[in-house]
Amino acid sequence: MKILMFLGTVRDSTPPRPARLGKRVAKACLASFSSQYGDHDIELVDALDYPLEAIFKPHFSYSKSQAPSELDELAKKIASADGYIMVSPEYNHSMSPALANLLNHFGSSLFSYKPSAIVTYSAGQWGGMRAAIGMRTFLSELGCLPVSSMIHVPKAQDVFSEEGDVLEGENQAEWFGYFGRTFKQLIWWAQAATKHKAQCDPQDMIKAFTQDPSQRNAP
Repeated sequence: MKILMFLGTVRDSTPPRPARLGKRVAKACLASFSSQYGDHDIELVDALDYPLEAIFKPHFSYSKSQAPSELDELAKKIASADGYIMVSPEYNHSMSPALANLLNHFGSSLFSYKPSAIVTYSAGQWGGMRAAIGMRTFLSELGCLPVSSMIHVPKAQDVFSEEGDVLEGENQAEWFGYFGRTFKQLIWWAQAATKHKAQCDPQDMIKAFTQDPSQRNAP
């Protein structure tokens, strides 16, 4: 399976410290996933690597020859992926605006009929769990339905180092086991969806909307 992990934060300054707390969590997730599923491919997509235009214009609004190369390349990665891991902090009890903005640049047809997994974190005690609730609705609308198990990391600065290693006093086996519960569900659904798509192409079964929003309307 090919999995894309989106790190949904572009905050690289202080305060609060430490900067880019999400990078620690993402690196820990990558290490955990690779240790348990070395036969599957996983790639990190860092929202900080995609400086988007101030005026919102999604990838699908460009003509094929005019789309920015960064967006075009990411669109291809999204389309070819079998599943997604979404890593987000919590802002005002909601998911990261940076993550929502990046994902909104691509049509749901690129994400649909694939599973996703939700990973949230915080410097405080809740681990971003309130953001995760809203992310379920957001990801469902994209068509990449989230698996039931989620990952929440409270006080992430006390759990992982800047390199994503488990800090002294924390149990790596327990953390990787906790991560693994979610990753196992993700891989199971990704394999099931991929297998069934080979028998029944969902894009042929239900055509994507290509004209205007009225295509959604009831008769």
